[in-house]
Amino acid sequence: MTAVSLLILASFFTGTAAVLGWKAVQSCEKYRWTWLWILCAFVCQSLVLGERGALRGQCPLGDYGEILVFLAWSLSIFYFVTGPAYRLSLLGLFSTPVVTGMQLVAILPGMMEVAPLKAESIDPWNETHAAMSVLSYGAFALASVAGVMFLVLNKKLKGQQSGLGQGLFGCLPPIRSLIDSVVRLTWIGLVLLSVGIYAGFRMGVEGSGTHLWIAIGVWLAYIALLGIWHVFGMTPRKMASFMVVLFVLSLLVFAQ
Repeated sequence: MTAVSLLILASFFTGTAAVLGWKAVQSCEKYRWTWLWILCAFVCQSLVLGERGALRGQCPLGDYGEILVFLAWSLSIFYFVTGPAYRLSLLGLFSTPVVTGMQLVAILPGMMEVAPLKAESIDPWNETHAAMSVLSYGAFALASVAGVMFLVLNKKLKGQQSGLGQGLFGCLPPIRSLIDSVVRLTWIGLVLLSVGIYAGFRMGVEGSGTHLWIAIGVWLAYIALLGIWHVFGMTPRKMASFMVVLFVLSLLVFAQ
């Protein structure tokens, strides 16, 4: 199958997970098969990255389409790591529309090079820098998803709206577990980004270009956010809000 066909199939899997999961929570029922749909999408994403990697002869991060697929792939990985571990099964419900959107945008004309040039040689440090940096964004993205979930539930609780115990809001995880997961996922992303930055320095500044300096700026911003949270303290609402805003701003790295 072609990359486009695989991404369409992956979008079908993640879209189905989102629709069926949403229907289930309307009656506050737990949909137990989200992981299977995401697993099927993950297989398709892996095949696409494998195919594009073979064409390029290196880590497939040469165009915006490949970056989006890599982000979707990494977000799927962290769903499996985080969902069962922190009992956030609804992360699948919130993240599958995001993954679906990434995959559909990736197949738009011009997003992926039809015949990319194959690399003549491979720099292991360059591959590590690119892969770890983008993989870290999967953790940051899922942290942002958990942050949005926290903000939604917090708004409901503050407003004391009727029906809080029914449907989607009655099925959301405990509000404290959401903010704990935001922090844990941010730490995971920070560790991965640290590895990516180290690899970037091993490449040399000339080899890594402006991306390295932007990555360092992103790293410092997340360090500052976690430092304030652990040392000085801030409200969970502010933590979740800053996490979402910081992630959106950090996406500017891909515009370079």
